[in-house]
Amino acid sequence: MTSISFGEAVRRSIHQDPRYHPAAYELVRDALHIAAKKFRDENADDQHVSGQELLAGFRDHVLAEYGPMSAILLNQWGLQRGEDVGNIVYNLITVGYFGKNDGDSLEDFAGGYDFATAFSEPFLPSSARLGREAKSS
Repeated sequence: MTSISFGEAVRRSIHQDPRYHPAAYELVRDALHIAAKKFRDENADDQHVSGQELLAGFRDHVLAEYGPMSAILLNQWGLQRGEDVGNIVYNLITVGYFGKNDGDSLEDFAGGYDFATAFSEPFLPSSARLGREAKSS
């Protein structure tokens, strides 16, 4: 892994894969730090988190940071599912900004939660949430 600045890593990543807005890269990086704080002891040598742990930290961070605008911003920045978060992580790995463990793969970001629901439902009136739950039963 080379020592490059985050800005340079984002520039290189976007050059290779222009699907995601630069702000999406910053969001994923920040979510990674939040996930590490949430799921790892801060004194531990290994701060590595799994794809699903990163997605949990991502959801927490996005909802806290952007509130009701979360779904709109994520869509504008090209983030519509867990795999998009994974693509950003792997783009940053490819350019040498992030590292990975042997068992890590892009598939670790599959599944998880539905972005449209996760980033809009918390802001719906409770009666609308109850209606959705009744329909899904």
